[in-house]
Amino acid sequence: MRSEPSTGSRLFEHLLTHYRGIFATLFLLPLSLAYNGWTWARRRLERVLSDAPQRHEERVATVIAQIREWKAQGAQEKLCTARSGWQTMSEMVPRYKLTHRNIRVDLHQILHLDETRGCVAVEPLVTMGELSRYLLRRGWTLAVVPELDDLTVGGLIMGFGVESSSHKHGLFQHICLSLDVVTADGELLHCSPQENSELFYLLPWSHGTLGFLVAAELKLVRAQAYVRIEYQPVRGLEPMVAAFEQASRDTESNDFVEGLVYSRDSAVIMRGRLAAAPDGDGPVNPIGRWYQPWFYRQVRNYLEQDRVGVEYLPLRHYFHRHTRSYFWMMEEIIPFGNHPLFRYLLGWALPPKIGLLKYTETETTRRLSEKYQVLQDMLMPMRHLKASIEYFDRHFGVYPLWLSPMAIPDNPEHLGLVHPHRREDGSLDELFVDVGAYGMVRKPEFDSVDALPRLEQFVLDHGGYQALYAKTCLDREGFRRMFDHSAYDRLRASLPHCREAFGEIYDKVSAQARVAPVEMRKLQKAPRTDRA
Repeated sequence: MRSEPSTGSRLFEHLLTHYRGIFATLFLLPLSLAYNGWTWARRRLERVLSDAPQRHEERVATVIAQIREWKAQGAQEKLCTARSGWQTMSEMVPRYKLTHRNIRVDLHQILHLDETRGCVAVEPLVTMGELSRYLLRRGWTLAVVPELDDLTVGGLIMGFGVESSSHKHGLFQHICLSLDVVTADGELLHCSPQENSELFYLLPWSHGTLGFLVAAELKLVRAQAYVRIEYQPVRGLEPMVAAFEQASRDTESNDFVEGLVYSRDSAVIMRGRLAAAPDGDGPVNPIGRWYQPWFYRQVRNYLEQDRVGVEYLPLRHYFHRHTRSYFWMMEEIIPFGNHPLFRYLLGWALPPKIGLLKYTETETTRRLSEKYQVLQDMLMPMRHLKASIEYFDRHFGVYPLWLSPMAIPDNPEHLGLVHPHRREDGSLDELFVDVGAYGMVRKPEFDSVDALPRLEQFVLDHGGYQALYAKTCLDREGFRRMFDHSAYDRLRASLPHCREAFGEIYDKVSAQARVAPVEMRKLQKAPRTDRA
């Protein structure tokens, strides 16, 4: 018989559902600050007291030892990292963490900066926030710096990473110069375009189904103090698409290109280039300071005033311009978060940790988000941008939409899981665009249970890809049509113990492999025999 929730549980549910902003302010922000402080102190002490970068080989050896122990015990379980599923950027939590053998991969150090070669070696749990601070102090930056502070190098390689410089440098995977991987056989392999090249090109998007990433070398470019941003408001869908495509293809003039679409027929296109100092054609705007309005709100002013503008943004402020507001999702978590009084008093504490937001989800918020929320990134060929915006407007109506252009290079010898498709006439265009839709849909008739599968079919029909942190409703056949598995299947068959240790990508990212956070809490409390 199903037991009724206690009075305390019902009260907690009511508070979290109806006063989420107050709860997040009073409890989640202090907890997030405490967690961030503890993490920073622990990693700093490790670096100072124990020569952490120099002990990289020892830490890798512990990963290898765990895999060899698994083999010695009969290799009965699938393997996954021991990193908590609550720390992933997905709105869902991986169910397989409860049934797979967890391998501790405690690798979160910056290893070496090679200024001669223009690259940095890091362990997979280094975050974008940590790495951008480290590099900028030394006059360097990654060629592609994905937005949110808590994104990890390993997650961006094994999953997906894009930013406004991707039209020039490609996805995050394309700035990788080499990757070190421990296979299911307990062997450490160094992978690059010249060495173990097939594994090097297939690791991106593989979600840990080919081995455990233990180090990566990443391409750098020289940093400058500022990014000069030109804001161009555009009215009309066709002029919007034309302006965005023109900016995206101009890699000589534009180091960064981004679009924020505020309605079907209105957007602001942003072109950026690195600058050592302001040239006098625009003011300096330190958008990353805690008291500043959220970035997407500042950008919207150019549209409302119908004026072109130029600003100089401090480089790190630019890289993490959407972090405080989680793009615009923070407005649904703390509705008063952009109020001037809140910004001046508590803006410095934003954002709360995503894991805490997930863990405090309630049955009510789960039902609402499953029915009305969209949190999707769709990678579409640039030629289908107009059709994509029309589709989102017709079926979702959620704004703003985020546009980030990206080059996906053609590599016929190593197609990988994601690659451009040739048209019927044999022509090829490597330019794609990430269309990001985040937020609650305000249409009463909307139901994500029906809308998301239709969206995935639209993406599949137009030669696009879905970012796999998001909810994946495709069946296995459709998933394999979206992502080319031909070389991936051959490699898994050739790597010793690979299929014993790891399921396929679909087994880790599909709707069946993930559950809502509130459901995961129930599974964690259930007896072990109920978790299969």
